[in-house]
Amino acid sequence: MLTVTDAATKKLAELLSQQENVLGLRLSAIPGGCSGYQYGMAFADQQVEGDWVGEYNGIKVFVDADSATVLNGVQVDYVETLQATGFTINNPNAVRSCGCGKSFETEGSESNSGAGGGCGSGGGCGSH
Repeated sequence: MLTVTDAATKKLAELLSQQENVLGLRLSAIPGGCSGYQYGMAFADQQVEGDWVGEYNGIKVFVDADSATVLNGVQVDYVETLQATGFTINNPNAVRSCGCGKSFETEGSESNSGAGGGCGSGGGCGSH
């Protein structure tokens, strides 16, 4: 279904240890953003019927049934560079992405942004 890098599981373990009553990470694809979908990441406090559940180095990841097809094959990573620090999602299903990397479009999905799409085409980055 998806993969989570060692760097991401290490950071998730650190973050989860600071939370109470949390089971793991919930990853989702939400309609919206400037390219059709935007990624959602949140702490999961429960498993919902229909969830796909995977475990990586002791970290549970939950994906709802509606997001599963769009997120199939993604890789969750954590990067620390001079220019960026945070979680990244590498999605082989994305045929187009917003310049900010927070929204994407898949083959067969219709973008919510109109013909041009992407950053600066109306909603722009920061509008999601």
